[in-house]
Amino acid sequence: MKNRICIIGSGPTGIYTLKNLIASPTPLDITIYEAESEAGKGTPYLPSINDPVMLCNIPSIEIPFIGQTLMDWLAKQPDDYLQRFGIVKSEIDERQFYPRVVLGDYLHTQFRFLLTVAKEKGHAVLVKPAHRVTDIVVGETAIQVKTGQGEDLGSSFSYVVIATGHDWPETTETKPGYFVSPWPASALEGIPSGSLGILGTSLSAIDALMTVSTAHGSFLYDEAGALIYKPAASSGDFHATMMSRKGLLPEADFYFPIPYETPTICTEEAVDALIAKGSSGLLDATFTLFSQELALRDQEYAMKIGLSDLDADSFADAYYAQRSGIDAFAWAARNLAEAQGNMIQKVTVPWRNAIMITHEIIARIVPHLDLNDFRRFGKSFKSIFIDEYATVPHLSIQRLLALHNAGVLSIQKLGNDYEIETAPGKRGATVKTESERLEFDTFIDATGQSAHSAKDIPFPSLVNANVVREAPTLRELSILPEDHVGEVEYLGGIDVDEDYRVISGGALQTALYCAAIPYLLHKHPFIQGITSAAEIGEAVAASIIADMARADFHERLTA
Repeated sequence: MKNRICIIGSGPTGIYTLKNLIASPTPLDITIYEAESEAGKGTPYLPSINDPVMLCNIPSIEIPFIGQTLMDWLAKQPDDYLQRFGIVKSEIDERQFYPRVVLGDYLHTQFRFLLTVAKEKGHAVLVKPAHRVTDIVVGETAIQVKTGQGEDLGSSFSYVVIATGHDWPETTETKPGYFVSPWPASALEGIPSGSLGILGTSLSAIDALMTVSTAHGSFLYDEAGALIYKPAASSGDFHATMMSRKGLLPEADFYFPIPYETPTICTEEAVDALIAKGSSGLLDATFTLFSQELALRDQEYAMKIGLSDLDADSFADAYYAQRSGIDAFAWAARNLAEAQGNMIQKVTVPWRNAIMITHEIIARIVPHLDLNDFRRFGKSFKSIFIDEYATVPHLSIQRLLALHNAGVLSIQKLGNDYEIETAPGKRGATVKTESERLEFDTFIDATGQSAHSAKDIPFPSLVNANVVREAPTLRELSILPEDHVGEVEYLGGIDVDEDYRVISGGALQTALYCAAIPYLLHKHPFIQGITSAAEIGEAVAASIIADMARADFHERLTA
């Protein structure tokens, strides 16, 4: 019983948890529950969720190794498979981006590889696809997992890992012409021509736009080799508007060394030393390290934006200033040309690289910020790191430019004060800003995965028994009474320790792990994609293996 482990979800986080668990020298009994009919792909990569035109924003070189690189796997695929996705075998590259469904097929192959390795090492792994977990009950000696497949009594485990990954609403079109999510893509394919409003400009929004635009036209290459968009004869008055507060498009993926270079000043050790001093002044002290690292790496850029006069509250304004003053599509074209040239010549832009290599280090302070600094960080400074690591494939920018050049795409700056309204019996939505009123026949909220909190977890017993709670945030201690009553506020997420173990007052609190990204975003805002899944899976597996080793030692000691 002590070696029985349950993983709920077989997407990237579940896969990397399995990979690290089967490194255990002790034979393990592992059960993997998967809600979908096919295990080992993950929601963001399922063919039932995605359109083939939707691209991943992670290349082969960035995917943590399992048993085979994506590039090597692709090179071994038959020609008819590659042709289905427009992949030319001779052009397969470790820094190229491929469709989401292709990555799902790759992950599925790696998952099957791990199952084979597990068996060879003496582990017993049972995979249960089409088994949606409906509840988790934490008891005094075990954790019970219940599914909707008649297992009313549930199955008992010593350790349970919640790796459910992304969470999308069951109903996408909640009102006629009003979609609360861009997934599943199949729900968008029947959107009629007319005015389309898309809230968001990130890759999620681009995904939605690509699905609808390819239903109303085609992307082609002209005689000069430029990508163009040709509306279908039946497309009518199709026109799309992408909207965001800043009215900016994401930038093109840029070249940087992998693995990341090690910072000189804004290091893990330096930031951890600041954390050890307490929350007071932590954000400003960390910004000082960041600005020193940035200035060291790119003095020209530092002078250009007036870095010496900036702080954690004003840096984002300076960062976005030049971009904000230029037409979004003109900037996108210029940025794409620069990124393509740098990729060919393997040129790294120093200031971009400085932001990239420090974002995970700076993220370490977020769980330790007091309430005021937590809000300051989220208001502006956080966005510049997200902007850098959320760059998109070059092909995505080329497609946006092709749509714009064809006259069927525009971008709208909403500002911070806007409203979205729907009317009974009327299709679509109306977006009201301070100066405009925009009417759309169809509206898609494509702002991506939202952060979830403890009350949102779909396992009622964890909520009812107070096993899970929201992550706490310290208030400013200077304004608290001497006894510190109410010194924290619970703002969201799920409270976990550094190994993603659920923190609660209940029994077996160290045996339940929350590795589901939507519930971690509140205190870990830069968690994203497969690299984060790998890091989480490694931490969770290491914690479980270490805990079992301690239990074995204690048994031998008391025998």
